[in-house]
Amino acid sequence: MIDIHSHILFDIDDGSRSISESVEILKNMSELGFTDVVLTPHYIVDSKYENTKNEKEFKLNLLKEELNKNNIDINLYLGNELFIDPSIVKRLDDNALSINNSKYILLELPMNGEYNNSYGIICGLIEKGYKVIMAHPERYLSVQNDISVLDELVDLGVLFQSNIGSLFGMYGKDAKKTVKKLLKEKYISFLSTDIHHKTYNYEFFEDINKKLKKYYNEKEIEDLLVNNAKCVLENKEF
Repeated sequence: MIDIHSHILFDIDDGSRSISESVEILKNMSELGFTDVVLTPHYIVDSKYENTKNEKEFKLNLLKEELNKNNIDINLYLGNELFIDPSIVKRLDDNALSINNSKYILLELPMNGEYNNSYGIICGLIEKGYKVIMAHPERYLSVQNDISVLDELVDLGVLFQSNIGSLFGMYGKDAKKTVKKLLKEKYISFLSTDIHHKTYNYEFFEDINKKLKKYYNEKEIEDLLVNNAKCVLENKEF
């Protein structure tokens, strides 16, 4: 499996608090069958999460060294979960990161799903050549009210990433109900962990294939968990 949304880069956002916690999380993920993980700390303009590229790369290298010392075989890549902002296009020329230096970016909206300039900002990102992946749409109130609000974004070519935990009620019953609708209607291109801490419920993975078989065949499940994310890492279309 390949995870394109995680908060395992230590002591940089609201995710992992230490390098030891990050190593423990990645050890567990490797044992579950994850081969590749993108570290996507929050990037929020004018906040404490406006971290620099150098800081992220430094911590990434330290974490890779610890994985080697502990014989944990998992590939790590950098990105950001970018909170939507009018200046985000400019920030991508500076310290905000796309996924593995590709054209793909992970974009977050406010949880109420509303942002007055979101459509225009997304259009601006696309005009600059970026491929937008919207993080966890099932958690946004506006999408919970009506999944068809995503249709205009689909027309723009926006892709959608849902959280595995949403299928199991980790983010509440409304998110669980909504992600099922999104999967059934084939909106979702990626399933990821959005993992923050070692307390994450890894038992989800015992039933993930069983859950997904309600909506997808084996090839489609492989696309959700592996193939589409591999295209992102390799900066390819799919």
